[in-house]
Amino acid sequence: MYKYAYSFKKLAFEDRAKHYADPAFHDVPYDKLLSKEYAAERRELIGDRARRDLTTGVEVLEDGDTIYMTTADEEGNMVSLIQSNFRGMGTGFVVPGTGFSFQNRGELFSLDPNHPNVYAPGKRPFHTIIPGFLMKDGQPIMAFGNMGGGYQPIGHVSILTNIIDFGMNVQQAGDAFRWEHSGSTQPTDALSDKLTDTGQVSIESGVSFEVVQALRQMGHNVQIGDSFFGRFQAIMRDHEKGVYFGASESRVDGQAAGY
Repeated sequence: MYKYAYSFKKLAFEDRAKHYADPAFHDVPYDKLLSKEYAAERRELIGDRARRDLTTGVEVLEDGDTIYMTTADEEGNMVSLIQSNFRGMGTGFVVPGTGFSFQNRGELFSLDPNHPNVYAPGKRPFHTIIPGFLMKDGQPIMAFGNMGGGYQPIGHVSILTNIIDFGMNVQQAGDAFRWEHSGSTQPTDALSDKLTDTGQVSIESGVSFEVVQALRQMGHNVQIGDSFFGRFQAIMRDHEKGVYFGASESRVDGQAAGY
């Protein structure tokens, strides 16, 4: 499945770059972006060669300090939380008497006056804080996060694919090898910017050389390691057994604990 995963990611991030904005300020074309018809249009752009020239198909009028935490209690309540000041110590301002500092994610506005994500007073900026929560048949199944800036959408999909499609348990899903693609257009860029090369595909060591060669033959610029592949932690609930399973992957200095 990883043969085309990089293409899926590049297409999705070009749409994100052009349409991400506070919905109170911009009429985001959700109906079009989420439609099966648009998905079919975008799918036609995926072939056996890496695409170099991409932008959104819908017209338009990375350092950080982040933690992820999830918790659950005996009554079945589950919480998924990501906290991030964004860059360094955030703004450097601390609320008197609290010890909490403000983040500085206003840096993630675009300064292009025609961009939906352009700076405006009272407007929420683009951000990459994505605490995950999985439901099935109306019941909570897993609170999880894979912190790491723009890697999070890729990381979340990888975790869910490992569990749902490959049958891994929650710890195995986090420890399995990861891939990353960088170089996509960002919501902070100018509206006229677009992806003009293949970007960079990074794969953790342990993947067979045959896979790497196949990707390179498709036109992808592949490197082994030397990238950030997120930091995953989770709590999964087994409703039949009435128990929780916790996981903290081997790449992170966290832990899974119960009492």
